[in-house]
Amino acid sequence: MTAMAAARAEPDLSYLLDHSSHVLRTQMAAALAEIELTARMHCVLIHALEKERTQIQLAEIGDMDKTTMVVTVDALEEAGLAERRPSSTDRRARIIAVTEKGEEVAKRSQEIVDGVHKAALGALPEDERKALLRAMNRLVTGHLATPAEAPQAVRRARQKT
Repeated sequence: MTAMAAARAEPDLSYLLDHSSHVLRTQMAAALAEIELTARMHCVLIHALEKERTQIQLAEIGDMDKTTMVVTVDALEEAGLAERRPSSTDRRARIIAVTEKGEEVAKRSQEIVDGVHKAALGALPEDERKALLRAMNRLVTGHLATPAEAPQAVRRARQKT
């Protein structure tokens, strides 16, 4: 006798969010790879351009652990896109400063990111795009704003742009 899966009464929201997020991340990675950048590198560049931020602040914004952040900034420095400098407000802290070349790359990478997002949303009619974005914003600022304390750590993707 073969066991049958129980019929679902509700859509599998976890699957829908995980799958769409995974596919979007792979599309983003492929698009940014064309200019030899990763999504993490893009994230650091964009947020470092906004205002003076330390490596720790940028890691928090990008949801990166310390090791990943160090590797990311090392890659940006090696490519001549950013550099570590002393903070103008705290002599103990070091900030990530974007170079002129980094500013040009950040502008191009933002265009790429915007294009990937536009293509994804372009698969929906205009009214559905707006409704999806409104609903997602409501979820991430409301019910899904804070992860629950789990008895065992839940692994999750570290990529955020």
